[in-house]
Amino acid sequence: MQPNPVLKKLGLSDKDKAIIIHTDDSGMCQASVTAYADLMAFGLISSGATMVPCPWFPEAARVCREHPEYDMGVHLTLTSEWNTYRWGPISTRDANSGLMDEEGFFYHDTPEAQEHAVAEAALLELKTQVERAKAAGIKSTHMDTHMGTLAHSKFIPGYIELGMANRNPIMMFRLNELGWRLAGLDGAAAKVAAKMVAQMEEAGMPLLDHMFMMNLEKPEERLEQVISALKKTKPGVTHFIIHPSADTPELRAICPDWRCRVADYQTFQDERLRTFIKDSGLTVIGYRDLQALMPNQL
Repeated sequence: MQPNPVLKKLGLSDKDKAIIIHTDDSGMCQASVTAYADLMAFGLISSGATMVPCPWFPEAARVCREHPEYDMGVHLTLTSEWNTYRWGPISTRDANSGLMDEEGFFYHDTPEAQEHAVAEAALLELKTQVERAKAAGIKSTHMDTHMGTLAHSKFIPGYIELGMANRNPIMMFRLNELGWRLAGLDGAAAKVAAKMVAQMEEAGMPLLDHMFMMNLEKPEERLEQVISALKKTKPGVTHFIIHPSADTPELRAICPDWRCRVADYQTFQDERLRTFIKDSGLTVIGYRDLQALMPNQL
C-alpha cells in the first residue's frame, strides 16, 4: 500500500512515525476520569475517548468543559463487559432494538452485540451518544469503538456516516479486504470495510495505518513493556491504546485487570518515559490534528 497521505498533509515524510497515544474508557468509572485528566496535564498522552452511557461520563464532560484544549473523542459503546457494574442504551428501552440483554443492559461481549443489535437502532443509539456528548460541552475530536464492536458490516456504514456528519475522524485503518480478514472480520464485513476505506481515502478522510494496545494481563515492568512497544512503531499513523485508571476501591471492585490499568496510569507519569519519547524519533499527534484534515463531504 502507498504511504499514508496524512503524513504529507501533516508536514511529515513517508518514513516518519506519527503516533496518537490514546486513553480508552474515560467515564467508565471515577478512576478513569482522574487518570485522563492527570495524564493530559502531565503531557505524555495526546488523546482520549469517553463512554457516554457510563455512570462517570458527567465527570469526564466536566473535565472537558474546564479544559477545552484537551483532545477528547466519543468511545461509541454498544457493550457492557463487567459482571456487576453495567450500563445500557440511552436512546431506548425497547427490547426489539436488540441492544439489551435479559437484564436490560448492553450485551457483555462483541459477538453478542453484533448478532442481536438491529442496525437502525444501533445507529440511533450512537447518534444519541454523540449528541449527549455535545450537549454536555464536549468538543469531540474523533470517534472510535468500544471493544471493536462497530467493525461489522451492519455498523460500518453508519459509523462512517456519523463521523462525516460531525466532522470527526473515526478510528478506521487503511486495510484491503485481506487485511481486514486477517484483522478478524468475517467475509461480508471485510468486503464492506475495504470498499469504504478506499472511498474514504479517495475523498481525503484521514485514516490510520496501525494499532497497538497495551495488554491487560501483565502489569509487571510496565515501563519496559511500553518502551518495547513504542520501539516497534512503524512508519505511518499509529493509534496506541492504553487503559489508565487511578488506584481506587471502586476500580478494584469493577475490573479484574485493575493492576494493568493502574500500571498504565503510573507509567505515563514517569519522566523516564518522557525522555524516551523525546529521543525516540516518534512524532506524537492528537486526533485534533487529523480533524483539521477532514473533508467537507465524502
